[in-house]
Amino acid sequence: MYIFLAFLMVPLIEIGLFIQVGGAIGLWPTLAIVVLTAVLGTTLVRSQGRLALGQMRNSFQTLSDPAEPLAHGAMILFAGALLLTPGFFTDAIGFALLMPPVRIAVYRYISKRVTVAQFQMGSGSMHGQRQGHGQGHPHGSPPAGSGDIIDGDFEEVTPKQPRKTPSGWVEGPK
Repeated sequence: MYIFLAFLMVPLIEIGLFIQVGGAIGLWPTLAIVVLTAVLGTTLVRSQGRLALGQMRNSFQTLSDPAEPLAHGAMILFAGALLLTPGFFTDAIGFALLMPPVRIAVYRYISKRVTVAQFQMGSGSMHGQRQGHGQGHPHGSPPAGSGDIIDGDFEEVTPKQPRKTPSGWVEGPK
């Protein structure tokens, strides 16, 4: 129901604002403002997107929860879509979402309303917890080789002649 109201109300608000602003300052200045906000918004989205990408990389490197940087990235992406949509109302919301304090407030509001039922990283084992013999396994005993000891063999391989092409993905001229 809320999505239907948004699709109904946003165009009506935009049309009303175009009529009001166009009547006050004229057609060409109104169109210039719309184009200017799209160009300025693209530049701001690019810079804010780089910052959010850096925060995501940092959270992955430190193995911390990437939920907040991912949410900020999604909000920046949504802000970019709003800024490229012609209109004053969508531009105002888009510019607001580019401000980090607004994104933090939106993230806190959404995170209070969303409950994560299960979060799991890795191959499915619980890191740091050991299961007792036969616990959690359908046949009563853990599979062979599931302990902490890994047995393996190795063989040294000498590299071939270095390639003369730019990379291993691109074949150079023959």
